Amino acid sequence: MVRIRLKRMGRRNRPFYRINAMDKRAPRDGRILENLGWYDPIAKDVDKQVFVKNDRIEHWLSVGAQPSDTVKDILVKVGLYDADKRKAEYQVRFGKKMEREAAERVVAEAAAKAEAEAKAKEEAEAAAKAAAEAKEKAAAEAAAAAEAPAEAEGEGDA
Repeated sequence: MVRIRLKRMGRRNRPFYRINAMDKRAPRDGRILENLGWYDPIAKDVDKQVFVKNDRIEHWLSVGAQPSDTVKDILVKVGLYDADKRKAEYQVRFGKKMEREAAERVVAEAAAKAEAEAKAKEEAEAAAKAAAEAKEKAAAEAAAAAEAPAEAEGEGDA
């Protein structure tokens, strides 16, 4: 199996890593299949800490290569790995996984809350529309009432 993992380079007390596609059985600093970028944890500028070949990493992930935990974190930083997926993997690995029923309940509660909010919004829009119609009707009645006495006065003069 192919793993995407770090290969340590650099001198003592000055780590520098290359991000490589390697056979799972190869030693940490052993033979690589392809160099995919580098990671410099000491660099002060965050933009200069990581360089990755996006297209090649996406290729290796698409053909089934598994990134190591540290590489997953790096890929989340550069946007090549889903942060929510990484969080779920972390929770499963360290025993913080919710039980299936609890997870389903949380999802159902979120859906019910969203549905209730949508229903409340629709009701508010309907109430606003009804109020606007009532206001228009009252204005029309007032205008008609104002015209009726004027017509009555005009008929009496004739």
